[in-house]
Amino acid sequence: MSAEPVKCGEPGPVLGPVDRHLFAEGTHLRLYERMGAHPCARDGTEGSTFAVWAPNARRVSVVGDFNGWDGRRHRLDPSPGGVWEGFVAGAVRGCCYKYELEDAAGRLLPLKADPFAFAMEHPPGSAALVHGLPEFAWGDQAWMAERGRRNRHDAPLSAYEVHLGSWMRGEGGRFLSYRELAERLLPYVKDLGFTHLQLLPVMEHPYYGSWGYQPLGLFAPTARYGPPEDFAFFVDAAHRLGLGVILDWVPAHFPADDWGLARFDGTCLFEHEDPRQGRHPDWGTLIYNYGRPEVRNFLLASALFWLDRYHVDGLRVDAVASMLYLDYSRRDGEWIPNRHGGRENLEAVDFLRRLNETVYARFPEALTIAEESTAWPMVSRPTSLGGLGFGFKWDMGWMHDSLRYLARPMVHRRWHQDEITFGMQYHRSENFVLALSHDEVVHGKRSLLWRMPGSRWEQFANLRLLLAWMHVHGGKKLLFMGGELAQDHEWAHGRGLDWHLLEHAPHRGVQALVRDLNRLHAAEPALHEKDAEEGGFRWLDCGDRRNCVLSVLREGRDPSDRLVAVVNFTAQTHADYRLGVPAPGSWTERLNTDAEAYGGQGVGNLGRVEAAPVPHHGCPWSLDLVLPPLAALLLKPRRPA
Repeated sequence: MSAEPVKCGEPGPVLGPVDRHLFAEGTHLRLYERMGAHPCARDGTEGSTFAVWAPNARRVSVVGDFNGWDGRRHRLDPSPGGVWEGFVAGAVRGCCYKYELEDAAGRLLPLKADPFAFAMEHPPGSAALVHGLPEFAWGDQAWMAERGRRNRHDAPLSAYEVHLGSWMRGEGGRFLSYRELAERLLPYVKDLGFTHLQLLPVMEHPYYGSWGYQPLGLFAPTARYGPPEDFAFFVDAAHRLGLGVILDWVPAHFPADDWGLARFDGTCLFEHEDPRQGRHPDWGTLIYNYGRPEVRNFLLASALFWLDRYHVDGLRVDAVASMLYLDYSRRDGEWIPNRHGGRENLEAVDFLRRLNETVYARFPEALTIAEESTAWPMVSRPTSLGGLGFGFKWDMGWMHDSLRYLARPMVHRRWHQDEITFGMQYHRSENFVLALSHDEVVHGKRSLLWRMPGSRWEQFANLRLLLAWMHVHGGKKLLFMGGELAQDHEWAHGRGLDWHLLEHAPHRGVQALVRDLNRLHAAEPALHEKDAEEGGFRWLDCGDRRNCVLSVLREGRDPSDRLVAVVNFTAQTHADYRLGVPAPGSWTERLNTDAEAYGGQGVGNLGRVEAAPVPHHGCPWSLDLVLPPLAALLLKPRRPA
C-alpha cells in the first residue's frame, strides 16, 4: 500500500485515507510530503496547506506574521487519526508560523513550532518558516550513480568529522555560510585524502552548545549557516568533488523546550509520561516513545528525508546505547523492566531494526553507522540473523584502549601491551569504524597531542604513531577536525581551529602524515578490502613486550596485495630488528612516520630492505630492519617487473 499523490492546489483533505492508515501503523515512508507547511495556491489565492498531529488537542490554529499571531483567524480542521489540517491563505513562503493549541481541557498551551518544519528561524528565534520541500537543481548524478561502490564494506572509508560552526570562522568571528564552507572546507578535505565528510548534527537545534545533539528541527537544516537550498548546494558540491556526506542523526532524545515536542498537545505525545522511561538523567532531555507507531513514523520519515531530499550518503545514529538499555545511566528503582523483566528496551530495538531495514530497502547504497559503546551483539549484522542491521559500528573499545595505552609513559608500556592488542580479539565480530571523534577532545580530556606523554618531540611522535596505528588496524577511519593540525588546545565550539599552527613544521608534518595515510588507505587494497574478514589482518608478532613492538600482516582479496606493518611504541631505536615476512625479494618502505617530512628524525632503512631466507615469525623469509623510535613502518613487497 502506498500513499496517494499530493495535489496541494486542490480542495479536500491533505491526508487521504491511505495516508492516515499508513501513519497510524507507522509505515508512511514519505510522510514529509503530507505533514508540515506546503506552499500552494487554491482558487487563485496563494497560501499553504498545513498538517500537524495533535490527537488530544481541543483546538489547533496556525498563527504567524501573516495573521498577527491571532489564533482565532486560521483554525485547522480535525481529521481521523488525530491530524489537524487545512489551507491558510496568505501564509506564503518565508512567513513565520507556529501552532496555537488548546489541550483537552481548553487550556492554552505555549505556541509550538512545527515538528515537520522544513526551515526555521535563526536561533534564538524558534518559529518555523513556511518553505515546503527543498527544491534544488542537483548536479551530482555521476556520484549518485556510483556511490554504492564507494560505500561498500570492502571500499576505503576515511571520514573527516566536522562541526560546521567551529571549523573556521569568518571576519569578526561570524559563522561561515554553507556556500562559503563548500568553497573552503570541501577542497581542503579532498586534498587531505578523506573519502567522506561526517557532520555533527545540522538539524536545527535551539542550544548551540549542544553541538546539534539536542535537535528540535528534524527536517530543517540549521539556519545558522544559511537556507535549506544552500545546504543542498553544500552536499551537491561535495559530491561533485568525489566526497560522500554522512550526517549525525539523533533519534535517542530531544530537548524539553516548551515550544518544541514536549507535551505537544497537552499530553506526553512524543515522549513517555513516566520519567523513568521518558527523561534522560544525564542530559535533562526527553526520550521518544518508540512503542507509539506515529512517533516511530516521525523518526523514520526524518531519516529517509535527509537521504531522499538532500542526497546524503549515510546516517551516523547517535547514542544508540542509551536507546538499547532501559537502565542506561540509572540506578535501581529509577527504571522500569521490560515485559520479560529484563533491561533491554524492546521497543527501541524493534525501531532500530525497522530503521535499518527501511533505509537499506529504499537506499541500498547508503550507510548507517551506530555509535554503540557496549557489547550488544551483532549491531552491524543483518536483522535476518538477529542483528540490529546497521552497516557499521563505532569501535569504542579500540579508541579507549589505544588512547589509554599511548597516554602511558613509554617505559611502562611493556607491562600493558594487552591493552593495545585486545581489540583484535573481537575485530571480526562487527563492521567497525575506528573513531577519534569530537568526544575525545572536550570536557577536560585535552587535545590528542596533549594526551601524549614525554617531551614535545615525543608528544608529536606519539601522535603520529596513534594515527598510523589507526590505519594499520582493521576498520574504517574517522578523525575529528583539528586532529590533522595537532591542536594544542581542546576543541572549543565558540571559535575556529588554530590554523596558525601550520606555520610550524611539526604541525605541518602531522597534516602531511594524515594526507599520506588517507591516500595509502585508499590506494592499498590490503588496508581496506578485508577489514572484518578472515585473513585481512594477521599478527606476525604481538608478544614482543620487551621491545614494545607489534608487527602485522594485512592482505587484500588478491593474495599479492599485502603489506607488513611494524610499530615501535618505545622512544628507542631498534637496530637489527628481525621481522618475518611471507615473500622474498625487495620490500619497499611505503610509509615511515619518522620521516623528516612528518617532523621525525629520518631514521629508517633508506626506503628498501631485501628479504633473507632466514625463517622468523613463522615465515620463510625475514627482514633485518632499523625501527625508528615511536614510529610505524609500512612495508610492501616489490612485484617482479
